Amino acid sequence: MKKILFFTSLCLSFALPAFASSGSGATPTDIPSLITSMPGIISLIIFVAAYSLVIMEEKLHLRKSKPVLLAAGIIWVLVALTFSHYGDTHTAHNAIKHNFLEYAELFLFLLAAMTYINSMEERNVFQALRGWLVSRGFSMRAIFWLTGLLAFFISPIADNLTTALLMGAVVMAVGGSNKKFVVLACINVVVAANAGGAFSPFGDITTLMVWQKGKVQFAEFFAIFFPSLVNWLIPACIMHFAVEKACPKKVEEKISMKFGAKRIMALFLVTIATAVSFHNKLNLPPAAGMMLGLGFLGFFSYYIKKMEHRSLEYDGMLGSREDQFPRPADTPIEHFDIMRKVARSEWDTLLFFYGVILCVGGLSQFGYMASLSNFLYADLGATIANILVGILSAILDNIPVMFAVLTMDPEMGHGQWLLVTLTAGVGGSLLSIGSAAGVALMGTARNTYTFGAHLRWTPVIALGYAGSIWVHLWLNAKLF
Repeated sequence: MKKILFFTSLCLSFALPAFASSGSGATPTDIPSLITSMPGIISLIIFVAAYSLVIMEEKLHLRKSKPVLLAAGIIWVLVALTFSHYGDTHTAHNAIKHNFLEYAELFLFLLAAMTYINSMEERNVFQALRGWLVSRGFSMRAIFWLTGLLAFFISPIADNLTTALLMGAVVMAVGGSNKKFVVLACINVVVAANAGGAFSPFGDITTLMVWQKGKVQFAEFFAIFFPSLVNWLIPACIMHFAVEKACPKKVEEKISMKFGAKRIMALFLVTIATAVSFHNKLNLPPAAGMMLGLGFLGFFSYYIKKMEHRSLEYDGMLGSREDQFPRPADTPIEHFDIMRKVARSEWDTLLFFYGVILCVGGLSQFGYMASLSNFLYADLGATIANILVGILSAILDNIPVMFAVLTMDPEMGHGQWLLVTLTAGVGGSLLSIGSAAGVALMGTARNTYTFGAHLRWTPVIALGYAGSIWVHLWLNAKLF
């Protein structure tokens, strides 16, 4: 920490003399290009250093939110000092308020969605699905295809990270010590979850940002359904031949969903419909619809708590109602509390989004996003640029890459916005560290599903990536 503070003070000591070297009576219209200015260069170095720490999160055990939060604060100090030196006291203020608004919409949307997912997990929805799968006695190849298929169709609703963890648990329960199967099935789950999340605003953070920004309407995302399907099917069909035909030992596991589980699932679907209606019919932010849905869950959680409390008061009724309130003998019911589900949200991830949005927003004030946009979309062309965005998202992360594209806001057709939505969503599958789904499975299947194991199948995944782009360019040619 002392080294970080020293580096920060050193950066500011270099930056402040740079302010003093310029004329003090300039007006805001006199502000020159800031790309090569000392504060701009220092801000860029700080962001690169912070993101390097994010990439090394697994080795350093430093939560990814911490370096970007620190970087965001320092960058905006430099932005404010730079503009105030030129006599402009409004640009930095208005710009950071705009970034705050963008983050607030994303934050509230995700908070509601995460609370629903945590509630379904507590009600044993996902555990019951896992128990059903592992107790069927399917063959290795059947599990390979079932987990991939379910990952593809669950991730558009539940998000790719949750889906990957759920299907990964099934793979490890069935695969056991068969490392080859676990590796192949985990890769398949990651590719399927990322591909499924690409054609839905609820499937990935990048698609959510594109939707909330108004670049693609809700129903228009389904135009990339078939390209997303191809992205998963090509590598899955090739990996199929490497999966054993044998049947694993049947695992007896039966888990019952808790009281209210099905109604919470229904409320989640109602909440999604509410968010879409707010956006399409009322021209209100989708986050407002999600928060209304959180209100639905809040009242229903009160009903669950009352019913479970009543079951304790009248213990004699449990014999006839144990299907509604299943629990081991002599084990008290832990009452359903929605505030606990809010508290269990991925706060590290939510704060990471704050840091990324503020960092990219600060760099855009120095002109880096405009310059990058000009190079990518004017010099290289939109199609090549959007393909590169997908490849870059595998190395960095699709969230800052997509937010950078949205900040650049290049002039391009509707088909190109769908293309960059597709590539940013599925490009992360090229490497295990390229998506939240891959990173999560590396943690749960430690020493089995690794970076190197995934890398060996990257050429096959790249075929799916190229195939999905070709299908989109052919199938949706009228949109370009």
